[in-house]
Amino acid sequence: MVGMKNNKFRFGAAVCICLLTLFITVTGPVSAKTEMEPRLVDVLITSNTGDVLLYARLIDCFREEMEAAILAGVPAIFTLQLDVYQERPYLWDKHIVGKEIRRTIKYDNLKKIFLVATNGADQPGIFPNFESAQKAMADLSGIPLIPISALSRGNNYYAQIKVKIDRVRLPFNMEYVLFFVSLWDFETPLYKVRFSY
Repeated sequence: MVGMKNNKFRFGAAVCICLLTLFITVTGPVSAKTEMEPRLVDVLITSNTGDVLLYARLIDCFREEMEAAILAGVPAIFTLQLDVYQERPYLWDKHIVGKEIRRTIKYDNLKKIFLVATNGADQPGIFPNFESAQKAMADLSGIPLIPISALSRGNNYYAQIKVKIDRVRLPFNMEYVLFFVSLWDFETPLYKVRFSY
């Protein structure tokens, strides 16, 4: 009787080990790497003779499923949201200007080129490969925030900046084929950059 219980225990243990081995084989090793979230780096506010300008770079913004969808011809849209405030010590900060800049990347399957357009421009930038098109999408250099004439000397200001990667709306029948497009809807943290005039 004791030998039978021992055999049942060994059999149960063997089944558990087999199932655990099968689970590890099917799922693969657990990766310590987590998917990076998009963020802005090298954020700088400066000016030229007429405008206050924003310089920044967007990194970790192209996920694998997004790249696959873009190469299948689905456009991706990045929206840069900008708000400029005047700091006031005893009152609510004054909102001076708010704007959105939309940048779209689309792959032309026939011509084998990538098109990058800002705010629906008539003449989009044309790029021969995905890497150069990605750089163009992520480069936020020299974007006008506000005309200098709208600022008052001796005041402190700040800009709040965020980039939203919009989910693309597809025709109903395409949603089933490209279900992973719904995973695109994400954004960077909100950045606050102070400047004076």
